[in-house]
Amino acid sequence: MAQLWKGRFKKELAKETNDFNASIHFDSRMYKEDITGSMAHATMLGACGIIEKSESEKIVQGLSEILADIESGKLAIDPAAEDIHTFVEGELTARLGQTGKRLHTGRSRNDQVALDIRLTLRDYSHTLQAYIVELIKVICRKAAENTTAVMPGYTHLQRAQPITFGH
Repeated sequence: MAQLWKGRFKKELAKETNDFNASIHFDSRMYKEDITGSMAHATMLGACGIIEKSESEKIVQGLSEILADIESGKLAIDPAAEDIHTFVEGELTARLGQTGKRLHTGRSRNDQVALDIRLTLRDYSHTLQAYIVELIKVICRKAAENTTAVMPGYTHLQRAQPITFGH
């Protein structure tokens, strides 16, 4: 898969350089966030009249199909792609032709990265919140089970008055 910035160079770059610049191994796990963010962007482009509404709808439909194909296993994310954005755009353009390239109208790669990371962290934070709630429940259960076990309390990293384990 061609790199976006490669056009200036006459010779092929060293594999190590390509490996250093590629982020697909990291950001491929954000494919859903990248695609849903791109669907929202394409919808906005059509609603604001920046691109034709019909093109916007084709882009959203194409992205929806790409998402379904990835999730069903019909489409594998190419590990040779530079990043998830390049992969999705390349796949969309392969399916829709020039219409697929209109997806990035008014949107920088940095905008995409920021959105993908924000959506991913939002989802991860919900998962972490659920784990924290479960941890608190376990701690409370253990405290209730150990109301008579005496142990030293601590203050400022020094032993203090005796307390129960449940305390």
